[in-house]
Amino acid sequence: MPQKRILIVEDEAAMRDTLVALLEHDGHATTATENAQDALIRLQQDPDYDLVLTDIIMPGSDGLSLLDDISLDYPAIPVVICTAIDDTQVATSAFRRGAIDYLLKPFSRTELDSVILRAIEHGRLRKQNAIYRHNLESIVSTRTGRLRSTMQDLERSYDITLEAMGDALDLRDEETEGHSRRVTAYTIALARSIGVETDELRIIARGAFLHDIGKIATPDSILLKPGRLNTDEMTTMREHCERGYEMVRKIPFLREAAEIVYAHQERFDGTGYPRGLSGEAIPLGARIFAIADALDAMTSDRPYRKGTSFETACAEIARCSGKQFDPQIVEAFLAMPINSWTDLRAEVAKMPTAGLSSTFCRPVLAPGRREA
Repeated sequence: MPQKRILIVEDEAAMRDTLVALLEHDGHATTATENAQDALIRLQQDPDYDLVLTDIIMPGSDGLSLLDDISLDYPAIPVVICTAIDDTQVATSAFRRGAIDYLLKPFSRTELDSVILRAIEHGRLRKQNAIYRHNLESIVSTRTGRLRSTMQDLERSYDITLEAMGDALDLRDEETEGHSRRVTAYTIALARSIGVETDELRIIARGAFLHDIGKIATPDSILLKPGRLNTDEMTTMREHCERGYEMVRKIPFLREAAEIVYAHQERFDGTGYPRGLSGEAIPLGARIFAIADALDAMTSDRPYRKGTSFETACAEIARCSGKQFDPQIVEAFLAMPINSWTDLRAEVAKMPTAGLSSTFCRPVLAPGRREA
């Protein structure tokens, strides 16, 4: 057997010397102490022992207390109790507290060798298991990191595809070009101001960006009509909410965002469409979006009218609080500086064509904020 380091804790000098002699004869390196306190000091100075062999009854702290300390601070070191106490309850207590064997005095040389052999093998397996567990944790951590990176790349790819879907609508309706980008940025900023967390923020951003995707199925004769729509045309136009929902909900990573697409024309007082939802029955993202959408609609130029000022738009949103909009979200919206919305509009205008997809993973700055 390869040489092992064994710490002996025994207050009787004769027994201590006997254990040292027998173990060293078998080729082991021993360190002998006469009480638990000295043993702990030895372990603190050098914890690299293969086995601790300890008596129970000793001056000061007893062997079972020493066992508790070793089990807590040095769990890889096996402990064998060597005592004259022939009591089942004491032995059971020792095993429950972490001892791996119980050697009764007086013992034979064969009994000692057998106990030491089992204890050393137990310690070897403990260390082997600890190494295996450490290596396994390292492998799991590495693979988890790779999986997370892959998922992030996949999510980024999805968002680029999502952006292409939104841009396809802008290509059909030049009148509202850039609307999806601006309203998404406004929605993100407002959602952040009321404390929406990152994961939900991504869902809301995607829903906001795709809110009008159902209009891809709307005939050009209606979508691009320069004048007012008649009743039948308006009915067809209003179908875009449900059409968009049916398109988006089939994509697994957009299933939650689809609810915002479905509900983005609902009103807080229940007079909206397509389902006439009211109050908190309307998804939070849709209630936030409604304010952002109105803000952009009022402040953007159209061929038939000039966009209004942000001050006027904010006043109108305040007037419609409790009717079209959620009063609590309106309150948060009005608490944000008006000039910050113009800054955000300008920031979005300077984004490259493929720039918005990154905002779904790292939302644009809230108005008035700058990165450190």
